[in-house]
Amino acid sequence: MMKVYSAHLTIAMVLTGFISFGQTGKINGKVYDKNGMPLGAASVVIPKLQIGAKSNNSGRYIVESIPHGTWEVEVKHIGFKEFRDSVKVGPGVLTKDIQLDGAELLLDEIVVTGTKTFKRKTESPVMVNVLDSKTLDNLQVCNLSEGLKFQPGLRVETDCQTCNYTQLRMNGLQGGYSQILINGRPIFSPLMGLYGMEQLPVNMIEKIEVVRGGGSSLYGSSAIGGTVNVITKLPRANSYEINSFYQRIGGGTNDFNLGGNATLVNEKGNAGTSFFFNKRDRGFYDANGDNFSEMPKIENTSLGINSFYQFSDNQKLEVSLSNLNEYRFGGEMTDKPAYLTQQSEERHHKIWMGSTDYQINFNQDKSAFIVYTAFQNTNRKHYTGVFPDDPEAIENHLKHPPYGDSKTTTLQGGFQLNHEIRNFFNGRNVLTIGSEYVSDKVYDEIPSYNYLVDQHTKDWGSFFQSDWDLAAKFNVLSGVRVDKHNLLHKVVVSPRIALLYKYAPTTQFRLSYGTGFRAPQAFDADLHIAFAGGGVSRVQLSPDLREERSKSLSGSINYDKATETWIAGFTLEGFYTHLNNAFVLEEIGADNFGKIFEKRNGNNATVAGGTLELRANYAKKIQLETGLTVQQSKYDSPVSYLEGVAPIRSFLRTPNEYGFANLNITASKPWTVNLNYVYTGNMRIAHVGGADNFPDDQMVRTGAFSELNSKVAYAFNLPKYKNIIELYAGVKNIFNAYQTDFDTGKNRDSNYIYGPNMPRTYFVGVKIKTP
Repeated sequence: MMKVYSAHLTIAMVLTGFISFGQTGKINGKVYDKNGMPLGAASVVIPKLQIGAKSNNSGRYIVESIPHGTWEVEVKHIGFKEFRDSVKVGPGVLTKDIQLDGAELLLDEIVVTGTKTFKRKTESPVMVNVLDSKTLDNLQVCNLSEGLKFQPGLRVETDCQTCNYTQLRMNGLQGGYSQILINGRPIFSPLMGLYGMEQLPVNMIEKIEVVRGGGSSLYGSSAIGGTVNVITKLPRANSYEINSFYQRIGGGTNDFNLGGNATLVNEKGNAGTSFFFNKRDRGFYDANGDNFSEMPKIENTSLGINSFYQFSDNQKLEVSLSNLNEYRFGGEMTDKPAYLTQQSEERHHKIWMGSTDYQINFNQDKSAFIVYTAFQNTNRKHYTGVFPDDPEAIENHLKHPPYGDSKTTTLQGGFQLNHEIRNFFNGRNVLTIGSEYVSDKVYDEIPSYNYLVDQHTKDWGSFFQSDWDLAAKFNVLSGVRVDKHNLLHKVVVSPRIALLYKYAPTTQFRLSYGTGFRAPQAFDADLHIAFAGGGVSRVQLSPDLREERSKSLSGSINYDKATETWIAGFTLEGFYTHLNNAFVLEEIGADNFGKIFEKRNGNNATVAGGTLELRANYAKKIQLETGLTVQQSKYDSPVSYLEGVAPIRSFLRTPNEYGFANLNITASKPWTVNLNYVYTGNMRIAHVGGADNFPDDQMVRTGAFSELNSKVAYAFNLPKYKNIIELYAGVKNIFNAYQTDFDTGKNRDSNYIYGPNMPRTYFVGVKIKTP
């Protein structure tokens, strides 16, 4: 009887086992990084069962048909540490969210600028480069202008010896060909383009996204050279930081900087605010001992907030507001009022800018609607003048000194609708449609010079984009933007198409084509009044000025090999841009105040070249990033820049070679060492004569420059006080590679400036922050 009972029990247990194994369950969840951003294409596998799934672009995954029991789950993603954990699968669905930790040099960051939607870098058909706040800190840069030098294909130049206005060149095209966005919004006005890159302090910046090449199909006028999107710091967790440093420029000029950040996030994590402030006081720097500055005196105060409120899991509001105040004075180094100096420029800037974004996701997160508005307002009081020699002219100068007023207002508003079709001809397609309006008022007047710019541009643009995963390894991004600009008689249609082929998880090929345009309006350089030959030179727009059109083509290969210990890779890109009716500046004569240049439509022009990027990171201890660009920028036929000087085809201020390198070492944990390098090749510059040491007009070919910088930091961790104190010091432009042939005296050509923006500079600082 006992034997029969045991046999029945054994059979029952076996049957129960078979029945249990025949029952299956599911695991689903989200894979994300340490910042809470979703990780697409992550591999979620149960090795013992040899089943698994890939996460989608929202980081969501689901593994089905899992027998009941306890199993080990393995999660992998390129550039991130492997994740392993045990899960117990039973009836129903088990939800498990997974966070992956990555290396310092992330290959797959979330970017938004290339497509106006959040996307992984390796999944984006448009190449996007990222410069984050940690890298900016390691480089010891003070503002946006200094940071952009460390991006491939970009070059920042100083274009005035007196006021030091800067402009960005992308792929060899000057400032007016590039769009600078603040949190995705084009509120960087033409006037702000003169000094704005220096007025944005680095501690307000979370990261900078750069897209090179034609982007007008998304961002409208002037995105021909590319787009720079400055993303301000977002509130993520309660923290604070105070940073103070001192710079000694050229052995005799003081530069004091004090900045701070604080972030507050509520317990629910659905609301937060980040604050920043920055104060800078820099004195004059005179390179050649003539008592006229090569670097102006600057007093800058900036502050702002960035806040969010999440009404629910699918609704979010973001608001930002910033105020920038700057006093800038360059020229004769004296305490006298500006109008009594031999030559000077004085600027008082008061700038307000802000934005509001509201987003709601619906339709099971397959759709998102965004409505946004942004503004920028600048009031500027300024003086630009040379004290005359003639008694009658002196009397007139004292009665009517050349003071001026500038007022600019930029307003933008629009909406964007994204909709994901998950089965679009067996692929995934994200459709984006939107429309936006930009109003830009520029008023700049100096009555004494009969100088007036009174311009109101209005642009209404609508755009459509298809981001289609045609197959597992192919993506096609196509789009078109239609703009109605008030200075143009016809509607401008700007199409774009980009192809991505993911040859392997380590390798992507990209090819893109786009068109763009620049409206016949005043840009940053047109609003700058320069000194030359004892007078002031000004730019006026030709009454027949037409829009400039462009066609851009680029192709690239991107390769990155990653393990848990190291990452290494490269990007090789070729680019070609053709300009029709290209804008040129030509000297057309002079009046009692100085020379006059006119912006005209010249002949066509071509910019072509290639960029090589190299990058590597070993064990989060050694990181290297480099970029080198080789190119040519030429008009189809020669352009006359100066009367009596032979015309040339080359673009001015555009070297054929330029690049950077950035090496960061944290081999011993408290210590951080940074070495960075900027190379600028030789270039052509028009030099207007009249100074004591350069009496004649001439076309100059400059020499090449190599600028090497260093920083060493040591961090004291104080866990008892929940603080880190960091002490740091370093040298900028170690070998003092600085221009040596500046004009002297009040009759100098202030545009004759090139090379690094400062001489050898020593700095020391202290930073207090939360871990």
